[in-house]
Amino acid sequence: MIRSFIRSLLSGPVAVQLRRYVVVGTTTAGVQMLLLWLFVDAGGANYLLGATVAIEITIVMTYVLNNAWTFASMQNTGWADYLTGLVKTNVVRGTAIPIQLAVLYALVDFGSVQYLLANAVGIVVSGVYRYVFDAKWTWGRT
Repeated sequence: MIRSFIRSLLSGPVAVQLRRYVVVGTTTAGVQMLLLWLFVDAGGANYLLGATVAIEITIVMTYVLNNAWTFASMQNTGWADYLTGLVKTNVVRGTAIPIQLAVLYALVDFGSVQYLLANAVGIVVSGVYRYVFDAKWTWGRT
């Protein structure tokens, strides 16, 4: 059973979707990291506040890219569907913010990890959560 699940992730219909999700996530994570660096190092903001603002900014960017490319086969089209999907992804990603911030905080304050590296770990950890709920709820199916 585990073998078939792993095989489906590598070559099944979910594989293409998952790869696209990772590409979009990596791209928007890069934007988020740049924003975080700008807020903290250039702007002097607290790293948790900077991370929260950076996450919020990239939520809309991520939705637009995922809707257009990752989930193109089940894309939200028309104003009502598009806005409903945007609200749903904001709920999913909004509930993932505490996960990412908790990982960030724990690694920085208790593990003495540099804040950008800790944020990257938080992105990966919360990314699994976001994919599952976005695929199932925002776009309705995998």
